[in-house]
Amino acid sequence: MLGPAPGGPRRQQWQQRAEELSAATLRAMSGDASLHFRGGHLHQGGHLLPLHAPHLRIDTGAVDYADCRALADAVALRLRYTDKAMHEALRPAEGIERLVFEWLEQLRVETLVDAALPGQVHNLRHRFERWARDYHRAGLTRGQLGMLMYTLAQMCWSRLTGYPVLEETEEMIEGMRAGLAEPLGTALAGLRRQRGDQAAYAEHALVIARHVTSELPPLRREADDAENEADEDDDARRRFRLLLNFEGEGESVIAKAETGESRVFGESEDGYRIFTRAHDTELEAAGLVRRALLQEFREKLDQCVAAQGINLRRLARELRSLLAVPHRDGWLFDEEEGRIDGRRLSRLVTSPTERRLFRQDRFQPAADDCLVSLLVDCSGSMKNNVEAVATLADILLRAFEMAGVKSELLGFTTGAWNGGRPHREWLAAGSPPAPGRLNEACHMVFKPLDRPWRRARAGVAALLKADLFREGIDGEAVDWACERLLAQEARRRILIVISDGCPNDAATRRANDAFYLDNHLKEVVARREQQGAVEVLGLGVGLDLSPFYRRCLAIDLSATLDNAVFNEILQLIVGRHRR
Repeated sequence: MLGPAPGGPRRQQWQQRAEELSAATLRAMSGDASLHFRGGHLHQGGHLLPLHAPHLRIDTGAVDYADCRALADAVALRLRYTDKAMHEALRPAEGIERLVFEWLEQLRVETLVDAALPGQVHNLRHRFERWARDYHRAGLTRGQLGMLMYTLAQMCWSRLTGYPVLEETEEMIEGMRAGLAEPLGTALAGLRRQRGDQAAYAEHALVIARHVTSELPPLRREADDAENEADEDDDARRRFRLLLNFEGEGESVIAKAETGESRVFGESEDGYRIFTRAHDTELEAAGLVRRALLQEFREKLDQCVAAQGINLRRLARELRSLLAVPHRDGWLFDEEEGRIDGRRLSRLVTSPTERRLFRQDRFQPAADDCLVSLLVDCSGSMKNNVEAVATLADILLRAFEMAGVKSELLGFTTGAWNGGRPHREWLAAGSPPAPGRLNEACHMVFKPLDRPWRRARAGVAALLKADLFREGIDGEAVDWACERLLAQEARRRILIVISDGCPNDAATRRANDAFYLDNHLKEVVARREQQGAVEVLGLGVGLDLSPFYRRCLAIDLSATLDNAVFNEILQLIVGRHRR
């Protein structure tokens, strides 16, 4: 089991591991495979999972692993025992009343833990008592508001679970506890009695929430009223003002790709259609840039890579450990067990007690049976991120090569804006309905599989040429990249698609419908995943690509690339990300 979070550079690694273990536990208990941590926050699919109970607001990088496990246990119970539609219909709209109602519902489901799971019972009790102790020691019980909320939490928790209130603060809360017992006695008894019935329990929870609200002055006063508030309440008020911020709940930290259903694609008997392939091209990217300009691009890219300060050797070692499998590499001689080595039998004559007469197979880890293809979306919107994407790709290509993994860098765009020659031919043909893809597909090879990075480094720099970026037809590009990988013998083939948006081609969109290319991309990815010969991963540049890719990761390239970004990519490759 993980211990307390370490300090220094190991803290981030510890936090990542704690979040991975907690999320895995949570998925196992809830049966919801979409649950995961991102940016220190718990997400369900592409959406932030709201946690309004104050004792569940934790920093996963600064607490014991037991607290992270308690969070997983508590959320699993909430997902299992709370009828979401009923809860949303009954809960108050905002303010302290809603906070109390949300908190009481969370405490309810935590009392429904199976007694046959003593570890879970211990985790939940440990977490609440840790919160209560930290809250009191931080001085937040000094104010009127802080004391009221703390006392209420202790009373409700104790009544529901049967545990005594925190001994450290028992005497301190006794006066307020007695004052609340008379008006709330019936409701508190109802909480315990009806905890197995969400609707009946909610009636008592609402009584408590409304009473507390009636006892409190409004938190959101006008500025002149705020100046008259007691200083002792300020800290507690600031704390609860954060807890009362329900706006934007459930929103994703990173935007999610928008998509929908295509009527044209769904009704087509032929599936995805292409009006003409006559103008499609597959090009060496380096040949599209003047040699002098390509040299300038390479120098610029070298400067960008150097500025990141990434330890390439360390990254390569981690990649090798993730992708390598044992390969037989000769023999180990002079072993005390294994197969008899006839060349050592003469030792028995001179030394009858000699036991080192055997040989064994020697296995060495090697990653040379794995292929990786980086497929970059060269649509117009990617121009804003081209330097960061080129830097990321260059670092990955070098690390793959150092790890003994063959890799290539591909790109896709269109030959023209707004359809080009296929669109003009379609107009000349009388604009028949539902023509399918209506532009010139352009697939580019920046670095082929069989060319080492040193010989292909100039071609990689061609990615910085901005006028290559036009529109994007993603589905065909994914198919093309997969076929290139399948043409090579390998144990494992991985395709990483780097994109910042949905497929888009103006001419195709106008002639068919808005989601025609989107639906084709979904069909291609689903088919490739089902076949299993190529692992298709999505790397979203500031965008959650989960509508298209089952295994995907959203990264922010607006800041400097650091080890954390590459650690996330490593986890995506190994299969621990599922957005």
